[in-house]
Amino acid sequence: MPAYHSVFLDEPNQQVIGNFALLPLRTKTRGPAQQLQQLSDTTELDIEPSHTSYDPLDEILSLFRANTFFRNFEVKGPADRVLIYGILFVSEVLSKIRSGTSKRDAEKSVMNIALDTNFAIPGDAGFPLNQAFEPPKDRNEAEVLRQYIMQMRQELAMRLLNRVYSDASGQPSKWWLSFQKRKFMGKQL
Repeated sequence: MPAYHSVFLDEPNQQVIGNFALLPLRTKTRGPAQQLQQLSDTTELDIEPSHTSYDPLDEILSLFRANTFFRNFEVKGPADRVLIYGILFVSEVLSKIRSGTSKRDAEKSVMNIALDTNFAIPGDAGFPLNQAFEPPKDRNEAEVLRQYIMQMRQELAMRLLNRVYSDASGQPSKWWLSFQKRKFMGKQL
């Protein structure tokens, strides 16, 4: 059975840096991403891929669990690279949330990761999947890509926390925490 690929592969007029797509996001976080309309008729937990405000971050969270079971992933386009990066970031964030951690404590540690500006981007020596990603052409492109990924990390961290702490108990979901040690494609950020 093949891995699940991005529904944004055929998105028209994608802005691409290197071979990483800068897709529109539904976010309140400042950054270079084109803004999608906020949800009014559904929740982020129930949004369907056909919804006009469905974005790559919704897709990352919905495909995370299924795609972590695949050791190989055939990249079919720039949108798949966004999916790969997002899944690696979710894996990193989940590894910082411990069973019994309050939502407030988890928010602190997760937002520290999301707000950290010292993360590797494609082309940097510390980036784990440089063989599948092209580096930006110049420093300006590298800065825009870093800002986009930073915006993506912040919004993804908040949405993940909302899912991990979705019940009223205030405790993390054991189901989500069961994926803490899984490595997508054998890699971690």
